[in-house]
Amino acid sequence: MPHTMSRMGDVLAGFHAVWEFESDSVLIRYERGIRTPKLFQALGERRIPLSAVEGVTLSPGRRGTVVLRLLPRAGADPLMEAAAGQLKEGSDPYRLVLPAERETLAEYYADELKGLLTESGPADRPQVTAPEVPLSFKAYDGKASFDGAAVQFRWSWTGASSAKWKAGDQSFPVTELSGVEWRSPEVFEGHLRLVPRSAESAAVQPDQDPAAVVFGLGYGPVHESLPFAAAVLAAVRTRGPVSAVPAPSRRDPADIAERIRHLGELHQAGLVTDEEFSSKKAELLAEL
Repeated sequence: MPHTMSRMGDVLAGFHAVWEFESDSVLIRYERGIRTPKLFQALGERRIPLSAVEGVTLSPGRRGTVVLRLLPRAGADPLMEAAAGQLKEGSDPYRLVLPAERETLAEYYADELKGLLTESGPADRPQVTAPEVPLSFKAYDGKASFDGAAVQFRWSWTGASSAKWKAGDQSFPVTELSGVEWRSPEVFEGHLRLVPRSAESAAVQPDQDPAAVVFGLGYGPVHESLPFAAAVLAAVRTRGPVSAVPAPSRRDPADIAERIRHLGELHQAGLVTDEEFSSKKAELLAEL
């Protein structure tokens, strides 16, 4: 009986991942371990429909390896769309690294996959499932959370700028967003910025923008902030909430007291006016 990928269950194991080939998709299971990139561990497994792929490459790798890689269509995978080419080579979830002695087998699967591809060019909608919500992570200046319906930014009194404290904690329904801007924490001025549909053209630095959280000093690592950005982007692209989880209606009184104390410090330092102090204090007390 000839070997063919139309028979489900063919498996190709490489470093950090195992690919299982099916007639209409590739199921990628990422391994866990200290040598596996944290992004892979966070993703767990992903099913890549062949309709989301426009090409396959096989090339020499480093230190006696070969690399089999799927080339996703633009717009088909919210994770790669959010990453916008910023991922390091070793953290690319579409690469399977294999020992060089398995090159012939890898070449066979590459040829089989190429024969099954029928789509090319940008996709008009996400085709790869986004990371599941709810998701959250700590940025340098606050905590970001997403329940599928809205993104919440809750500022940290130790890191947030006075501009963000004046604006207060933020909530952005996905139906009011047009996009997400993710800048890797591994480069200078990494941040996650939400782009409202009514965004003004004037540029604002992320540390002053209430629609952004900034990374740095270990906050907002790739394996936490990128899946978050991808989930938000997927919801924006489909223009609707997914698996929404109701947020608590009341805040912790101790947290409110701490925020009022910090607001008072900003007021005493002249960073907040009398009117701003009174208004924001009233808003915080109303949350009790």
